[in-house]
Amino acid sequence: MANLSEEERIEKIVTGLKNANQPRSEFVHLMDSFNDPYLVLIACILSLRTNDKTTYPATLRMLKLGRTPKDFANCDVKELGKAIYPVGFYANKARQIVELSKELVEKYNSKVPPSIEEMVKFNGVGRKTANLVMSRGFNLPAICVDVHVHRIFNRLGYVKTKNPEETEFALREKLPEKYWIDINTLLVTHGQNVCKPTKPLCDKCPISEFCKKLI
Repeated sequence: MANLSEEERIEKIVTGLKNANQPRSEFVHLMDSFNDPYLVLIACILSLRTNDKTTYPATLRMLKLGRTPKDFANCDVKELGKAIYPVGFYANKARQIVELSKELVEKYNSKVPPSIEEMVKFNGVGRKTANLVMSRGFNLPAICVDVHVHRIFNRLGYVKTKNPEETEFALREKLPEKYWIDINTLLVTHGQNVCKPTKPLCDKCPISEFCKKLI
């Protein structure tokens, strides 16, 4: 690792994670199957502060009620809340999805705006969600940084930041754009399987030789 430039090291890291083909959660597979920014957006809202094992069946139940902004703009909040239970803050999320859907219908012609700055104006939508919609929904370069991405990039010693938002902006300056779209799925999967918050499985890590193991 000592002889590698940072550009060479990150290429080795990304290639190693892709080749490792680690098992992805059912929810990650579901998100990858969406070809619709709106579905990525509302599924991401469900996933906030909720693990994938709970979010996956809740998302499937939600999709039985509709798949478009118009569907959910006309949806009963209590019915939606019942469908997505027991995701965290399910009642608030149901209300957010209905209100967001109404706003999309009334102000955006039922289309999610392809802009982080516009999306974060919606109640309950932060930069993490907006970036994920940009990358997975619109297939545009964006860096979605959650706790896994933040932790792993700091553990690797690639950035030195205090929170996910700092990490996003640090990566925008340093990480080559060609990796932006895929990096979230790669690191979330790696974080769930190997590079865990406590007691990471370094002996099973496909990129251990490129990691500075700082945290």
